[in-house]
Amino acid sequence: MSEARRFENIIVRKEDKIGWIVLNRPHRLNAMTIELLNELSAALDEFEADGDVRCIIITGAGERAFSVGADVTSFSSLTPITAVEASSKGQEVISKIEKISKPVIAAINGYALGGGLELALACDFRIASETSQLGQPEIKLGIIPGWGGTQRLPRIVGLAKAKELIMLGDRIVADEALRIGLVHKVVQIDKFEEEVKAFARKLAEGPPVALKCAKYALNLSTQTSLETGLRVEAEAFGMVMASKDVIEGITAFFEKRKPEFKGE
Repeated sequence: MSEARRFENIIVRKEDKIGWIVLNRPHRLNAMTIELLNELSAALDEFEADGDVRCIIITGAGERAFSVGADVTSFSSLTPITAVEASSKGQEVISKIEKISKPVIAAINGYALGGGLELALACDFRIASETSQLGQPEIKLGIIPGWGGTQRLPRIVGLAKAKELIMLGDRIVADEALRIGLVHKVVQIDKFEEEVKAFARKLAEGPPVALKCAKYALNLSTQTSLETGLRVEAEAFGMVMASKDVIEGITAFFEKRKPEFKGE
């Protein structure tokens, strides 16, 4: 494991082709500030450019929270104009998770509320501990989600359930989140990190070029027509066929061994 590198608000480390980003404000339940968002953006850029990193995990420091969202202490000073700017900033950084070429896992250890859930929604996979609680409680403060929740949540759980979660603002437990498809997996708290690492290793061992193309085509499917999506899929399929990883995958299949993909 490489040595962990601390920013002011996050911890970044690499381990077995996996990049970790730990939101590190446990005293505030990992509530996010503009400074934290800027550091998160920088860490994502670093991992995107690092060929040794095949998969990224985002989690929260401490045992209580992934993140409870934006730090509400800053809300009182917002004007309509600065509120739009703050919303746009959060959307920009969180959308970077969706656009990054590598698979990203949200390891939800505790509360994932408000902007914390919105961050998790942009990740490709969400694994929750059995003690986790998730929700979009902004309506109870008289506001609405501003970092993508009204757009991504319906795409994941359906419009009716998204309306319920956002317009009532109630939290749900991990098992309910699993039932409605909000998270992919729920694991026991004592096995949480072990299970997250095992899931990430499976992704990190996959073919990077194919994973990049699959992620792009899948994300585009929620934003375009079927005809356009099929065309993009065909073009991505052609690009993947030009990679050396295809030769390695086919060769390993016939040799009955595990492939060693290099992302070429």
